[in-house]
This record gives sequence, structure tokens and C-alpha cells, in this order.
Amino acid sequence: MTRVNLDGLQSFYALSNARQIPLLGLGVYLIEPGKATEDAVLWALQAGYRHIDTASMYRNEVSVGNAIRKSGIPRDQIFVTTKLYDHDQGFESAISACELSLEKLGLDYIDLYLIHSPNPGPERRNDSWKALQKLVALGKVKSIGVSNYGVHHLKELLGSNPTIRPVVNQIEVHPWLTARKLSRFVSLSIIAVEAYSPLSRGHKLEDPMLGKIAAKYSKSPAQVLVRWSLQKGYIVLPKSAHKDRIEQNADVFDFDLADGDMNVMDSFNEGYVSGWDPTVAP
Repeated sequence: MTRVNLDGLQSFYALSNARQIPLLGLGVYLIEPGKATEDAVLWALQAGYRHIDTASMYRNEVSVGNAIRKSGIPRDQIFVTTKLYDHDQGFESAISACELSLEKLGLDYIDLYLIHSPNPGPERRNDSWKALQKLVALGKVKSIGVSNYGVHHLKELLGSNPTIRPVVNQIEVHPWLTARKLSRFVSLSIIAVEAYSPLSRGHKLEDPMLGKIAAKYSKSPAQVLVRWSLQKGYIVLPKSAHKDRIEQNADVFDFDLADGDMNVMDSFNEGYVSGWDPTVAP
């Protein structure tokens, strides 16, 4: 198994467009807008995170932007991702949705803008990608990608010979949902895998074998899961609204899971989807 050289929270992944994205980010899905989101983002930035992942559907873009400004950290040192939700897909509607996200975030540009899912179908997916390419040309977005795309969706997009190819596919990945076929196709297409719900939304944290592996390294089950994703070469987005857990999820750069333990965790795979699964949409 390939060893991954990681340099703490300053570890970056070089995207296919030569831009860099921090390997570890804070996801803010299901964190209430207002103080809860602002606190979580501020705690993460104070802990050294430089990557925040939100979406228009999360309803907390305003709070993310407020926290970024309150942090006092220069804008160019924070990588911000947001997403185009299903009901906004289409060419003109995608342009308008991005502009609204920029307004809510209070930012001049978005580092990474993703199509949130393939659910609206081929025509609207295609029009949305054309819009995202225009947003890059306008300087409103630095990088573009997709989320929850299955192999057939990616083949459709890449087969359209786009001017700009997606730099990431953000999908649910963890040891109980390794998505081997999809992850392999993504990597072979020179697209980065972003792992959301890397902690299986907490549903599997009590797994006895995971607990044994965690005890071996004197780490928590959550830390071992984050480390598993990092050693797979994924960009990983653990979510938490608790200060201690946000800090703990970032304390994963002082140990290395042995090949045998990585293999054991790979064997957990059971196709367990903790949330939705648009990768199977037509």
C-alpha cells in the first residue's frame, strides 16, 4: 500500500488545474445557521483548518462568511467550497445561484463550486456545467467540480469534451462504503475524490473492530476514520459543531495506520449509505 506523506493541517492536494486544496476541511452540513455555524467555523480556523465546505442547501453560507471575516485570516489563505443545488440547475439559474451564494458568503470569489448532485437529469446537468465554466471565465469561481456523480454521470460529462474538466467528485466514502469502482474511475480520470461523511455520520463509531484499531494507536475511532481517508489519498471533510471534536478530527497527522489495519478497515465495506445516494440517478 502506498504511503502518503502528510504535513499536518498544511497538507495540500494538487488539483488537475494546478490549484491546491487543503486535504482536511470542515464540513458544515446540518449545522444550524447563525451562532452554531459561526462558532464551528471559527473554532476550526483557530485550530488550523483552512478549508470550509458548505452549500446553498445547507442554509448557512451567510454564517460561514461572517466567521471567515471575524477570524481575521486573509481571504486568500482560506479555501471555500459551496454548491449548486438541484432546483437551481440550468444555465441562467446556475449563474444566478452562484451570484447569490457569493452575496451570502460576502466573498469576491468561490474557490470551488460544485454541482451538488446529478438528480435533475442530463439536460440540466449539461447546462449547469456550461454555466460553471462561464463562472470560471468571469473570475467568480476558481475551480469547478461535481458531487454525488456516479461513473455514468462522469462519463457523460467527460464525453461532452468540456472546456474545463471537473477537478473533484465529492462523494460519501468511509470503510463501510468504499465505493471502489467509482473511486478508481475518478482517480483514473485525474479527478480528486473528496470524502464526505467520512465518519459515517457517527453510525459506525461503536464498531468493535474499529475500536480495537483505535486503541492500538491511542486514538479515537473518529480519528482513525479520518486517517484512513487521508491514507487513501482522499480530501476528507469531517463535520462537527463541537469544539473538542473539531480539534480532535484534525489531530491525525502524528500516526500512520499500518497496511494490515488499512486492509482490515477496507474489509468493513458493506455498501452502507448513511445519507442519500444520487450516484445511481439516471
